[in-house]
Amino acid sequence: MGELKNKIMFIIQRPPYKSECPKLGLTHSLASGVTGIHIDEDVVPTVAFVGDGILNCVKEQKSMDSYGITSNETHVKNMLLTDTKVLVCKEDLEILGIKEDRLIDASDMGAEVTINVVPFNEILKEMETNDHLMFF
Repeated sequence: MGELKNKIMFIIQRPPYKSECPKLGLTHSLASGVTGIHIDEDVVPTVAFVGDGILNCVKEQKSMDSYGITSNETHVKNMLLTDTKVLVCKEDLEILGIKEDRLIDASDMGAEVTINVVPFNEILKEMETNDHLMFF
C-alpha cells in the first residue's frame, strides 16, 4: 500500500483569547504537520483565519500582560516556520480595520513562508480541495 496524503484544513473563526478553541486549532494543526500523528499518512495542513479568528494573526499580542497566558503569536510563527499554508480572509481584515502590516511575520525566526491574505471565495475554494475540515 502506498503512502497516502491527507489534506486537512483548520478554520479558526474565534478570537484569540477567552476561549480554548483557537489555541486548540493552532496546536492541532502544528502537531498534524510535524509529528505524523496520522499513521501511514502524510498530512498536509492548511490553516484559514476568518471572522474574529483573524485577530489571532495580529502581531505583538500582549496576552501575558492581559490574561496571564502565552500568546498565540508564537503558534502562528511556528506554523510559518513549518511551511504551513496560512490564509487570512481579506474582507474580515477590512471589516475589523486591520492593515496587512499588522499581521504576524516570522522572518525574524527564518521562515520563508508568509501569511496569505486572500478573498473569502479563495478560502471556500481551498476548502473544496481538502479531505477534512476542522472548525475552531
